[in-house]
Amino acid sequence: MKHEPLAIAMISDFFHPNVGGVENHIFMLSANLIRRGHKVIVITHSHPPDRVGVRWLLPGLKVYYIPFPTIASSATLPNYFTFLPYFRVIIAREHIHLIHAHASLSSLGQEAILHAHHLGVRTVFTDHSLFGFEDAASILTNKLLAAALKNVDAVICVSHTGRENTVLRGQLFEKSEDSSALVVRPNVYVIPNALVAEQFTPATEPVSSETIYIVVLSRLAYRKGIDLLVATAPRICSAFPNVNFIVGGDGPKLNDLLQVRERHLLQDRIELLGPVRHRDVRDVLVRGSIFLNTSLTEAFGIAILEAACAGLYVVSTRVGGVPEILPHDMISFAKPEEDDLIRALSEAVAIVSKGQHDPIEAHQRVKNFYNWGEVAERTEIVYDAVVKSEQKDLWTRMQRTMELGPFAGPIYTIILVVDCLFFLFLEWLMPRQDLDYVQMHWEHDNFRQLAKDAEPKDD
Repeated sequence: MKHEPLAIAMISDFFHPNVGGVENHIFMLSANLIRRGHKVIVITHSHPPDRVGVRWLLPGLKVYYIPFPTIASSATLPNYFTFLPYFRVIIAREHIHLIHAHASLSSLGQEAILHAHHLGVRTVFTDHSLFGFEDAASILTNKLLAAALKNVDAVICVSHTGRENTVLRGQLFEKSEDSSALVVRPNVYVIPNALVAEQFTPATEPVSSETIYIVVLSRLAYRKGIDLLVATAPRICSAFPNVNFIVGGDGPKLNDLLQVRERHLLQDRIELLGPVRHRDVRDVLVRGSIFLNTSLTEAFGIAILEAACAGLYVVSTRVGGVPEILPHDMISFAKPEEDDLIRALSEAVAIVSKGQHDPIEAHQRVKNFYNWGEVAERTEIVYDAVVKSEQKDLWTRMQRTMELGPFAGPIYTIILVVDCLFFLFLEWLMPRQDLDYVQMHWEHDNFRQLAKDAEPKDD
């Protein structure tokens, strides 16, 4: 089905040159939307001293690096109003129809949803993570998310478990027309992640059957269940003399792994690689036969998908959206407990030792399951529904914002009204007719022709 070309702005605190699941998702989705005829730009914060201003990434992706400092984990401080002058100028001069914000912890994304309605621009939000409801940080971020999503046009989640989590955190429900019962808003969608299968091909030569390597690629932090890895690795090494570990990643739990390796004299059994660049992930994966994921919470788990595509058998904790990723004959699940993880790893070692897992077949199955072209096509359907839906006026948005509660409701309504007044002031101070509008866009056919003409000619 052919969709009308749109001008789309991807907005998030998390983007290149940082490396991660959200960053990769934004880039790959943008690249595939460009290939399908849409115009896509990215708006993110700067990375001083060299990543400030406008940059271009292949295949013709324009990136605006706004000069905002970060506070922690590449996230900017919520400010609501400082971003509006930049946002207004960029959206207007680029003729943007729709903004697509990513990640719950992205202040830029949430603020863009607030500002976009002033310009008549439609809004979509994608949530990539799972969060709790009990600790102070979760309570604060959930309230910020609920405020941002009160007036968003559509929400995309990367798994069905993630959808349930986002619906509860963002209060994405409304009263049914037939009764007083609450139902989930119809504009909440599930579109999974994907990968480029050609970048994760299995090893050309079979891995040695004498020694089985268990690969762990993860940020070494509590949320990733590294305490489970610390507890189980020595026991697995003791129970299976032919099993070794390869651990890639960095984080606060690295010292715990170093200590357990020293304590049990496992320097030759547990290899610690440190940080691994994304382009080197495949080369690390194909050294092993089993991939271990010990996360305590996971919305989707792209690392699991990459490992399965590279031909590894997967062992994972049964948390979040992980059970939705692979067929059960390609993965063994365990409770996030030491003894059950030992059981699942022992089961995986037996499967691999008996040759019951075919890496080539696993690669082909994953390649058929997930591809970015299909993700882009499904996202287009969401965009199409959003563009055709009715826009909310200011009064409706104020009423919906007041539903946040007796304290948060009035506070966020005041923020919304002040934001409108600030927008009107900017319209007076810098009229749109005085802006320098973008008239020319990246022409892929012309670029291919220029590249072809630049190739050296054979005499």
